Amino acid sequence: MNHLPLIIKREYLTKVRNKSFIIMTILSPIIMIVLISVVAYLSQLNNDKQRTISVLDESGLVEDTFEDTENTKYDILQDITLNTAKALVKETSNYGLLHIGKLDSIQTEPAHLEFYSEESPSLSLISDLENILEERLTDIRLQKEGVDIEKIKTSRAVVNIAQESFEGKKTSKVDSVVKLIFGGAAGYLLFMFIIIYGNMIMRSVIEEKTSRIIEVIISSVKPVQLMLGKIIGTSLAGITQFLIWIVLGGILMVVVSSVFGIDFAQVQSPQQQVMQQAMENTEVNMMVQDVLTAFYNLPITNLIFAFIFFFVSGYLLYSSLYAAIGAAVDNETDTQQFMLPIIMPLILAVYIGFFTVIEDPHGTISTVFSFIPFTSPVVMLMRIPFGVPIWQQLVSLLILIGTFVLIVWFAAKIYRVGILMYGKKPSYKELIKWIKY
Repeated sequence: MNHLPLIIKREYLTKVRNKSFIIMTILSPIIMIVLISVVAYLSQLNNDKQRTISVLDESGLVEDTFEDTENTKYDILQDITLNTAKALVKETSNYGLLHIGKLDSIQTEPAHLEFYSEESPSLSLISDLENILEERLTDIRLQKEGVDIEKIKTSRAVVNIAQESFEGKKTSKVDSVVKLIFGGAAGYLLFMFIIIYGNMIMRSVIEEKTSRIIEVIISSVKPVQLMLGKIIGTSLAGITQFLIWIVLGGILMVVVSSVFGIDFAQVQSPQQQVMQQAMENTEVNMMVQDVLTAFYNLPITNLIFAFIFFFVSGYLLYSSLYAAIGAAVDNETDTQQFMLPIIMPLILAVYIGFFTVIEDPHGTISTVFSFIPFTSPVVMLMRIPFGVPIWQQLVSLLILIGTFVLIVWFAAKIYRVGILMYGKKPSYKELIKWIKY
């Protein structure tokens, strides 16, 4: 009799009714939203902070260059010494003092540039000041050499190479970035899902083994059915938890944003701020158009189906290994010696995906690792946005499914013997013996 549906149902209900599962399902998005809200609130306070910077320009070259912005005001000091300027800045509690030294007869740059402040200034602030000074001093040097700056500015050529395949399909230079984001998100999601819920399967097997409940169950159920039931049931519970996190997290973000007025868009790294500033120019419309073109060029239908098949097959492959490890040991401490061979292919797959696929998605390394079953779920998902022939995807998927069936057969042998073994830490040599039984 096929007991697989009953085992799946039992595993699923056992997981979702568990108090710790319910508590973590509710608390995890709450904790995450609270942390994001705190970061967003602090970032918002930091971005709204008004800074006044005093400028002492002894060269007389750049004092007219500084223009006030929304968050930064410039106070130009004149006809005072550096020590007097320092004392004045301290009295007025300004953010800092930018000192620009005098020029001699040879130099074309100030002999002394220094920023004085009570606290260490931010990297973005110093970078902005350096950019302002570099642009102004460059113009001064060109003028000194007799160069007409206006002619240089008007004569600058803007080059934007259009990209098109031989079949007439238009692309853009941001295509690779958009494709990397989609492929990387899919591969990283699979990686995290395997790590989180694979360990859940392993712990479930260990718990039942140590409580001796497994001795009763195994008398009426085949080991293969029991192992597959645990894998599928726990996976469904994980998917349920994941969906609840998404829905609850989305609701909480809307509530927090509307009630407390926190702008989650304020959570930006310095790199994102630099990129945002770089895009705030006349070319922003062209950039947006390129991004939209890249999005339309993505094989959306292919990505959806490939994500489902590779995600499910890859997860089942690794879950069977986690279940076999859980059956072979008595506690989580003993699992460490068996975890490295499982984690290493996943880490290698992510590394290949982010550092090789983006540069050469159809190269030898990318192609080979997209067919190796232990790396193909991640690498192939990252390659597909760049245009992978359907036959390669099918071959890779068939190899992955075939490997899963083979691994299940080996894992079931380990599961059959190891599930009833107690009090002994198995070695790799003993695992090989169990497979031969």
